[in-house]
Formats: sequence, structure tokens, C-alpha cells
Amino acid sequence: MESNRKGLLVKFLKISFVAIASLLLLMYLLPILFPGKIGQEVRGLANKRLKGELNFTKANLSFFKHFPSLTFTVEDFSLKGSAPFAKQNLVSSEEVTCGIRIMPLIFGGEVKIDQIFISKAKIDIRINEKGEANYNVYVSETKKDEKDTSTASLQLDKIVIQDSHLVYDDKSSKILIDAKGFDYAGKGDLHEAIFDLKTKASITSFDLVFEGEEYLKHKKVDAELITRINTNSLEFVFQQNNLILNKLPIDFIGKLNILKSGYDIDLKVKSQNSKLHDFFTALPPQYIKWLEQTEISGQTDFLLVFKGISDKSKNRNPDLTFNMKVRDGFVSYKKANVPASNIYLNFDTKIPALNTDNMYVKVDSLFFNVGKDYFSGIAEVKGLETPDIDAKIKSQLDLGKLHRAIGIQSMSFKGILKSDIRAKGKFDQKARLFPVTKGDLVLQNAAIKTEYYPNPIENINLNAKVLNTTGQYKDLKVAIKPGQFNFEGKPIFIDADLENFDDVAYDIKANGELDLGRIYKVFSREDLDVQGYVKADLSMKGRQSDAVNGNYNRLNSKGTLVLRDIRTKSDYLPLPFVIKEGLFTFNQNDMHFKDFRAVYGQSDFRMNGKMQNVINFIMSDNAVLKGEFTVDSDYINVDEFMTKSVSVDSVSVEASDENLPQQETVGTGVVVIPPNYDFDLKARAKKVNFQGLNIDKLNGGLAMKDGTIKMKDARFEMIGSPFTMNATYAALSTQKAAFDYSIKAEDFDVKKAYNEIKMFREMASAAESAEGIVSLDYKIGGHLDGNMDPIYPSLKGGGVLSVRDVKMKGYKLFNTVGSKTNHDEIKDPKLSKIDIKTTVKNNIMTIERFKFKVSGFRPRIEGQVSLDGKLNLKMRLGLPPFGIIGIPITITGTQDNPKVKVGRETEDLEEKEYDEEITGTGVAVNDDILNSEP
Repeated sequence: MESNRKGLLVKFLKISFVAIASLLLLMYLLPILFPGKIGQEVRGLANKRLKGELNFTKANLSFFKHFPSLTFTVEDFSLKGSAPFAKQNLVSSEEVTCGIRIMPLIFGGEVKIDQIFISKAKIDIRINEKGEANYNVYVSETKKDEKDTSTASLQLDKIVIQDSHLVYDDKSSKILIDAKGFDYAGKGDLHEAIFDLKTKASITSFDLVFEGEEYLKHKKVDAELITRINTNSLEFVFQQNNLILNKLPIDFIGKLNILKSGYDIDLKVKSQNSKLHDFFTALPPQYIKWLEQTEISGQTDFLLVFKGISDKSKNRNPDLTFNMKVRDGFVSYKKANVPASNIYLNFDTKIPALNTDNMYVKVDSLFFNVGKDYFSGIAEVKGLETPDIDAKIKSQLDLGKLHRAIGIQSMSFKGILKSDIRAKGKFDQKARLFPVTKGDLVLQNAAIKTEYYPNPIENINLNAKVLNTTGQYKDLKVAIKPGQFNFEGKPIFIDADLENFDDVAYDIKANGELDLGRIYKVFSREDLDVQGYVKADLSMKGRQSDAVNGNYNRLNSKGTLVLRDIRTKSDYLPLPFVIKEGLFTFNQNDMHFKDFRAVYGQSDFRMNGKMQNVINFIMSDNAVLKGEFTVDSDYINVDEFMTKSVSVDSVSVEASDENLPQQETVGTGVVVIPPNYDFDLKARAKKVNFQGLNIDKLNGGLAMKDGTIKMKDARFEMIGSPFTMNATYAALSTQKAAFDYSIKAEDFDVKKAYNEIKMFREMASAAESAEGIVSLDYKIGGHLDGNMDPIYPSLKGGGVLSVRDVKMKGYKLFNTVGSKTNHDEIKDPKLSKIDIKTTVKNNIMTIERFKFKVSGFRPRIEGQVSLDGKLNLKMRLGLPPFGIIGIPITITGTQDNPKVKVGRETEDLEEKEYDEEITGTGVAVNDDILNSEP
């Protein structure tokens, strides 16, 4: 009996040994026998199922990487996205491992991939402004009646992602998600058309940005999710989803359906009866240090709903709503003696179609105590551009106690704040509507200090009242009595009464000294440059309509304002305008300049004069500021006044199969004249630079009105000769301007003009080979592009070029005519006392008939020259002695390559008409200059 048992044991051990040895041998041989086949089948499956380009380097089989599964591993894996992101990686990874089913592989069936393991990957999901995504790379299964020669299939039951980086950048909805340290494990019948995916995920650092604002930064996330996925319709149903964001528990349910040009979403994210402390752990990292030193208790609920269709092609976006409640809140920073307690909040906001102009915000209640002090407020705001407001705020606070209780990190403050404000109605500046308001705000012995500047603004005392009983601008009253503060040991006082904002009655007194650079640093960062010194002693009393109608005897304005090193920026100017020094004196409606010195870039200005309508200009957006000045300058660089370069986003390289440029430059921008200035200037400048043109001894009158500049009888020297100029200029947009221009110049050197004046060189290119003295009397008008260069088809004008003692040395036109007619005598002609009349229109300069003598010949020329250099000239070469007999000649081609033949037949040059409707309206080109005498 015992021998039989020993025999059975030996037999069992032998069988076990053979089985284990066979299994080990199989585990060793399979990776050697089948890697080529599997690699081939995987590539075939990729070509059949994927539209994106797939690449990898080394590949190998192993039983031991994810034992006991047989796995196929590829290294340096990358998968390109779908169009229009076909050149950008969707997924890249150090290695990707596929689990292979063994039995079909051994018995010659298809290679079945049922698991995928991805490690150290970069997953980059992109959606452009049009709603086009890069993840549409998977091709659905072939239909049964279609022939499918592949012997590999993707029937996933498991997906594992380890230590990866996920980026979701949706420019159509302005959502950016950045997840680092992303670990993911998903299980389910992934090969079915509809399946439930059970997921565990964790993220070391999670960022969420919406419309450029960071809502979450460097947050830790743990999640357990159950998601139903329909691969036929690319629909995701979130059935059970539990997340922990740092310490805050969050549930979300809903669905996401991927559409052809966007998505359909119905998502609810909520946290109920959570601890207020846990909510603060989910806030951006700058709050964490504060949180470590702060005791927080209370309960909170919040609900976020994101619902609707995003389709950029149809201009559709989902709706976003958010609600948050706080109950029994308590905050004590560094164990403050008097904490903030009884904190209650009920906050609602809605953004229909993600359009902030229609945003709705409701604070149903906000209340807290600091000891016996309190703050209580409710507010409801509908819309942003012309909001409907319903607000009630009441408070009695010791700001020092409040600061110690909540511990705001970037600033400290103290003083007593009392407020009682009630406002209800619409704010609409155009319709002159203001909410019905009764408000009182009192600050007593207050001070504020920030981390940006070592000294506080202190001794702040303010008693402000706002009253409006009808909801109309005309019944709005604002009073500040008194207002004062101290900064750097210097007091500032202000006392103001304002009534009827349709016709403001004002009584304002201001006195004190202020260093703008220092006070700005109290609230701002060191990298922002705002500087200047102001000393005021002003008293202004009157009514806006009296200033407008010239009833200056009813105004009582007096005082002085001293400015020094003031830097001002404007939307119209790309560089800061710096007032080095200036004294303003106020007298009724006038503000006088005295010894006013300023610089702008390389340009310098010295100004004296006065401005009128200053009060009306300050109080009204439509008021016109009037002024009379004399301006002296040593140097003015006009190029610096041009607006900044304007770049228009174009299709990125990744967004197309074609190599399109990332951006296209429209131009540096034209000089834009503010439309609400009415100035008369007498200008004198020693030197002026404009587009490389050097102007000396400028002296002339300049009028600025309605966004237009007019220069009258300006005299200056250029290329060593005197010029007289009249001009009108206005911007039609930041990239286009219109002008009328007339110039007279006597006896200037044509060679210098060609070398130094760009417009002369382009319109009179024939002067390249000329030497001698000419005069010019010309009028022209048209449009300028974004680089302040003339748009030639828009130019209209005419005038006379008078030639005196000019030698056309090396001029190809006369040399070619001489060669064609065997009369070398007319080569390099010397011309004198010739008036050449021309007109310009539709890119063509028409030359009226003119005659001259050269070496006994009597040439006569007329015809056309296009502004881009093409010729259509008729010439009669009158032969000696009296020119009675002549040779008819036609000249075509270009000025660089003229084509000369004997005969009379020519073809008119093609005109290029300029469509002003395309370019907008503004200063019209004056057609009368075509018919006026120069």
C-alpha cells in the first residue's frame, strides 16, 4: 500500500516537473518565436484602426513584465493626432505594453490585444477655436460585408497609465487642464460597443484654468469612477464618480457626447455637507501657508452644472451655473483674540452660453461677525455692460480686528468702517440711467499698508454720500466731505460736491502733494512703472453747461497744479508720454500751460498756451478739449507716434497639412489722432524725422480737430532747399489713413531728392540717373497703409515739375531711343527750361505733351507711366534743323527695360481702381485737386 503511494507521488512529481518545464519552455520560446508576427500584426492593426501616424522603435515579448500576462512592449512610442493636428503628438511614451491572449497566438488565430499598459507618457489633447479635436484617430470596425484581411484585433479589458502627464487644451471653450503624475487603471469589456468602465485614478498635481483665470493649481486628486461608454456614438455617461480634491470630497454625474464639431455635455459636480476647512485645501497654493496658521470650521455645499452643446461652427456654447453655501463659518488666524464667526454665504452665478455679458450673480446673503462688529450684504447683478443691480450693504467694522481675525497676507489695514448702502436699478451710461441709490460710507482714522511698499497710507478720513431718488443721471448726487489722507508725511485734502450728472454742478477743492510712483507701489508690483509728482492747490466751482456755452462769468475756478516726471499712457500712442515739468494755472474755464516740458521717446517738446473746456472734458466722454499752444522742439521723431505692430492670429502649422505661417504681420500702424481734441498749434522744430526723411527748420501752423490734422503753409528745409507744404491727415483705422498733400519747392537738387525722399524716388523713378536743378509744385491725396506707405491705386493729384539744367546721364529710355533710331546724339541729354505737367489717378501718372531741344533734335513726349514702373509713351523725334520732319516712336516695357519701336500704335496701361468702400470712410480724397491749378 505504501509503495503504491510512493509510486503515485513520484508520478505526480514527474508530471508536475514536465508541466512546469513545458510552461517555462513555452514562456521562453513564445517571445522568441512570435515577436515578428506580433509586431507585424500590431502595425497592421494600427494602420487599419488608426488615422494618426504611429511610430515606435524596439519591440519585445515577455511573460515577466506583467506576470502572468504575455505582453508585447514597444519603446519610444508616439501617435500623431487627427487633422487638423496631424503633425502634433496625441500620445508619446517611453514604452507602451500590450497584453496578448496566448491561445489564439499558439493555435494560429488572430492576435488579440486585451490589455494596454502605458508609462511615463505625455497625453496631449487639443481642441482648436473651431471645435476641431486631435483625438479622433480611431477608425470604427469594418462592416461584415467588407473584406478584412487583418489577423489582429483590439478587444481591451484593461487600460493602465502610470506616472504620466495629461494636458487638455480646449480653445473653443477656453478650458485648460494640466495633470501631472497621472496614474490610471480602467477595467471593463472595452471591446464591446457599449461597456461600463471602472476606473481608479490619482493625480499628483492638477491645474484647471478657465478663460485665463486659474481656479485650481497643484492640487492632488484621487478618484473612483464608473463610466458607461458608447463607442458607436462616442458618448460617456458618468454613473458613479467619487473624487477627493486634496481633502475635499466631490461627486459628479452626467454625460459627455463627442460631436463632429464639438461636444454635448450635461455635467453636475457637487460637494454636500463638507467641511469648510477641506474646501480651502482645494484652493490655489498661495492659500496653503495661510491655511496652516488658521483655524477654520463650518459646513459648505457647492454645485457646479455645465450643460449644453459646444459647436464653434454654429457659435454655440454650454451654460455654466455655480452655487455655494457656507453655514456656521468660523475663521481665526493665528488664534486671534476676536475671530470672524457666524459666517453665512449663499452665492449663485449663471453664465448662459459662456457669455460673460449675460452673466448673472446673486449673493442672497453674506454675513459675519467680528466680536460685536458685523458685515451684512445681499446683491443681485444681471449683465455686465448695462447691469441691473439690486444691492444692500450694511456694516460696522473695526478693520484692525478684522485683519487680525482673517489674516490677509498681502496687506494690513486698520480704522473704523461704517457703511449703509442701498441701490436698485439699471446702470446704463448711454441711456443716462443710474440705480436708485442711498449710500453712506464713513472711514475714520484708517490706514492701509501692503507688501509692495514699506510705508502706509494713513490718517484716512472719508465721509462719502451717494443719493439718487429717480434712477436718472440728472438726479445723481455725490458728496465727499471731507476726504483726507497722509502719505510719506504729506497731507492730501479733497472736498467735493457733484450734482446732476447730465449737467454736472461741481464744487471741488483739492490741496496737497503726492508722489504717484510711490503711492502706486503701495498697491502694485515693482515691475509696473508709474511715476510722477503732483502738487495741487485747486478750487473749481461751476456747472458743466456754463463751460460748454461759454458763460465763464458763472464759473469760479482758480489755483495751480504742478506736474513733474509724469508718465502717461494712451490707447492712441505706443510709448509713454513723459511730462518732465509743467505748471498749470486755472482761471475760470481756462487751464494755462507755462514752461511745460515733455518728452516722447526721442522727441522733445516745450509748450506754452492754454486749454479750454477742461472740466467738461473730464466729466463727459463726448466733450471736446480745446487748446491753443506754441510748441518748440529740437527734435521730433514721427515714427515713434505710430501704433504698435498688429498681429493677426492665423492658422497654426499644426492646424493644417500645409506649412502656413504662425502669424501674419499687418503693419506697424498709422498715427491715430484722438477725435475729441480741438487744438491749434504753432510749431517750430529744428529737426523732424519721418520714415527716414530729414526735415530741418520746420515752422508752421497745425490744427487738430475731429480726429484730423491740418497743416497750413508749413515752411521747412529739406535736402538743402526751402519747401512750403500744406497737408490734411486722418486715420481711418489703426491700419489705414487718408491724406491730402501739396508741396512747393524751388531749385532743389534732383539727385539728393531721389536719394533721400522715398515718395519722390517711387513716383519719379526716372530721376535715378538725373543730375541738376528742378522745381516742384504738386498736389496729391490718397490713402496710407499700416506702414504709413502710400497705397498707389488710391492716389489722385497733379502738378508741375519744372526742369532747369538737368542732365539725364545713363537714362535707359533716351539711350534706347538713340540706339533704335541710329541717333546717338540724344543719349545722355541735357534738359533745361521744361515744364512737365502730370496727373495721377488709378495707379497711372498721365504726362501731358511737352517739348524740348537736345543736340539739334526736337523731341516731343506724352503718355502714361504706371506707379509700379510700366511705360506707355508716345514720342516724336523731330529731326534737325527745325524738327519739321519727325520719327514717330512708341515706348513700352518698364523703366528698367524700355521697349522702343518706330510707329504710333500703343495700348493703354491697365488702371487699378481703388475701392474706398473696402477700406472704410474718413477723410475723402479731394477730387478738386485734379482740376485745380498748381
